[in-house]
Amino acid sequence: MSAQTLHQLQDPPSTSLAHKAAVETLNVNFADAAHLGDLERVLRDTSARQAATKQQLLESERALEAFITKTRVEAITLLENARDLASQRDGIEDDLAYLSHCLVSSLSPATEDNVATLLEDIEAMHRTLKELQSVRSYVAVVQSGLTLSEAAASQLRSRSSPLSAASVSEFATLQSFTTDVARTCRSMEDLGSSHGSLRLLSFLEKLSEKTWADMKIILSATLVSAAESVNWPMAVDFTAASEEVRSKFQSAFLDLLQLQEIGQPLRSPNEDENLYPLQALVHPVALRFKYHFDGERETNRPDKPEWYFTHVANVAHDHRPFMEGTVQRLLTGTKFQNVNAWHQYVKLLLGILERKVKRSVPQLLGRPALLAHTIYQSLLFDSSLRELGYEFDQVEGKKDGEAEKGGISRIILDENEWFDAWIEGEKKFADDQYHEIISATDAWVIVDDHSADVKGITCLDESDIKATNSARRVRALVEQITDRYTPLPSFRQRTQFLIRVQVPVLENYHSRISSSLDAFETLSSALVRAVPGALAVDTAKTDSKRLTGGVEGSQRLCKALLSARYVENAMRAWGEETFFLELWAEINRRAYLRAGVSAHHSLPEPNAWPQSMQGTPEGTIFEELMTQYANLVSRAEDMLIHQICGECETSLKGHFNSLASLLDSAEGTAVNIMIPPTLLPSVALLSSHLTYLRSTLPSSTVTHLYRRIASHISEHVLQREVLFRPGLGRTSTGRHGFTRPQAYTIQAECELWVETCQLALNTSHARAEKPWSRLLAAGRLLAAEVQGHEQAFHMFSSESWWEADEDEDVWEDALDDVTGLGSGGLRKDEVKIILRLRDIDIPVGARR
Repeated sequence: MSAQTLHQLQDPPSTSLAHKAAVETLNVNFADAAHLGDLERVLRDTSARQAATKQQLLESERALEAFITKTRVEAITLLENARDLASQRDGIEDDLAYLSHCLVSSLSPATEDNVATLLEDIEAMHRTLKELQSVRSYVAVVQSGLTLSEAAASQLRSRSSPLSAASVSEFATLQSFTTDVARTCRSMEDLGSSHGSLRLLSFLEKLSEKTWADMKIILSATLVSAAESVNWPMAVDFTAASEEVRSKFQSAFLDLLQLQEIGQPLRSPNEDENLYPLQALVHPVALRFKYHFDGERETNRPDKPEWYFTHVANVAHDHRPFMEGTVQRLLTGTKFQNVNAWHQYVKLLLGILERKVKRSVPQLLGRPALLAHTIYQSLLFDSSLRELGYEFDQVEGKKDGEAEKGGISRIILDENEWFDAWIEGEKKFADDQYHEIISATDAWVIVDDHSADVKGITCLDESDIKATNSARRVRALVEQITDRYTPLPSFRQRTQFLIRVQVPVLENYHSRISSSLDAFETLSSALVRAVPGALAVDTAKTDSKRLTGGVEGSQRLCKALLSARYVENAMRAWGEETFFLELWAEINRRAYLRAGVSAHHSLPEPNAWPQSMQGTPEGTIFEELMTQYANLVSRAEDMLIHQICGECETSLKGHFNSLASLLDSAEGTAVNIMIPPTLLPSVALLSSHLTYLRSTLPSSTVTHLYRRIASHISEHVLQREVLFRPGLGRTSTGRHGFTRPQAYTIQAECELWVETCQLALNTSHARAEKPWSRLLAAGRLLAAEVQGHEQAFHMFSSESWWEADEDEDVWEDALDDVTGLGSGGLRKDEVKIILRLRDIDIPVGARR
């Protein structure tokens, strides 16, 4: 029951409502007067109900009061319970917050209050327990392996000789154990649970290798001890040792050899594994090497690599009889009887050198001279071993995979950084030597003695060609460079050395000579700077014309010519040498070498030359440079000819100018002839030039130059003094020709040119007169006497003779009868002009 209902029940009765209800009741029950008889009864009933109602009201009021009191007590009790529950709720909320905090996982972001849950602690403990069980298994496997390893070593120490398979049974057990573990590990990997099995397997494999190495050391110690009894590692005289010592050595040697043979099926040795006994014997040698060349002793000097190279070479040489005799006999009848004992022993010695070189070279990269010396000594060492009969293992080329020579030098040369450092050092040395040669005061002095010693290098093979000191020294420098890289084992390295070191020297010398000729042509003082020593004069006080004129000018051109020709001939000889022929053949065969050479303009363009093709490629490796130097020679010759001819023509101008005044004054006979004094300077000038050329240049070159010079001057004199001489020919006053004295003088002049050249060249008259044949024929034809040559001059007057073909023998015979030179190279029209100048009548038809 609600509080509102209770309040309504406690309210007093409403009088108005009671009256209203009473009226309604009366109206219902007493609708008319007929019903008034029942009023008394109704009143009684109503009074009875009123009394009952009052009684109920009193009871209700008493019950209500009791109920209200009870309700209030219950309400107070419930309120107190509510307060208790609220307090309990707060406690529960606190407990809930605490429990919630305790349920936060340790995998949540780390804070100061986060801790692992109990479940997580239990899971962690399970994992730790599982890991400990795995570690226990792991340690058990490791312990078993170590136990077997120690047992294998102990078994070998307590062996009995000779060694047998039973002596290494413990090692076989270790190998079997390792195989079982590997099988188990692979099974676990297939299941996706390795748990460090790879590391365990790697440990066991390394343990097996170490155990085997320890077993080798045990037997090696026995062998070394026995070897020391026969004076090892010094030279061994095995036959001089006692029988007991020899037997002990042989037993130890065979035991170690037997160990290697037993171990082959048990393990997987390398294919090129060396013999165990030889490895043991090399150990004392390595210790001695380390004592002398790896410590602080005076024998360990970076500038003396030849000491340790020589030491190893001596050891290989001294022990060779022992290896090829005693050791090789011990190998007979064993599985290794086909092994060359000395060859393999040297291979092991090379390992000592290899380690030494790898430690030493990085320290020498900043010292080019020592690096070059070390490489040179390594190449000498390789050559010395090859001379002893040792063949290095071939290595595969980096570019094309072709096998190339091996050796200690390859350790250095195959390292690009080390090889480049060496090349740069060699290039700098070559450049310095070249500049020293060019800058020398006597660089351009022509050496008269072809066998003169040039800085300690004697040249004996160029007896026909003189040369300047610079040319000889450049040749010596290039040959020295060739000697530096000839021993290189790789064609790739040889080609790089050729391109980067050797060819630049020849290019620079070519440029220097070319610049000298340029300077000569421009008549400038640049020649002095281009060729120091070539023009050792003070140009400020010297006329540049004098520097390039006369014999002095010819001398300078001869220096350039001789220098270029000498180097050209040297390159021709080098190109035919076996070394350069092989290099050129390999360049043509290998594509990567062709690519490098093709990019260099001073080397010829190589062509693909397959290995299957027989023979060698055409040309030589210096062909392009030879062409460049040959062009220099041709240029110098042309300049020399131009200079001499130009000077002679200039000198002849005065003589030609004086010819007009001599036309009427010349007198004399063929016996009494006066050579004009104006001609003598030109003849003397030519004589001085030819004399110098003969004393300086090779005979073949002098002959070539003389023919060109003489032909040019001869033609010049023929044109100016004979064919087109001023004041002669048909004029308005009549026809004018040579008088007999003038003709005799011209002939004498022509003969004078030839005689002068003959004396200057110290040659035969026939050779001297050949280039002058046109001029000589003209002079002799002019001065020839008719008497004695009537038939010839009769033919000259015959029209049929002029109409005959030029190739008829009669043409040559007629002129030869007069000149003794045949036609001398004269054409018919020129002969006509000359005969007109003799005042000989020419037939009318011929004149047309």
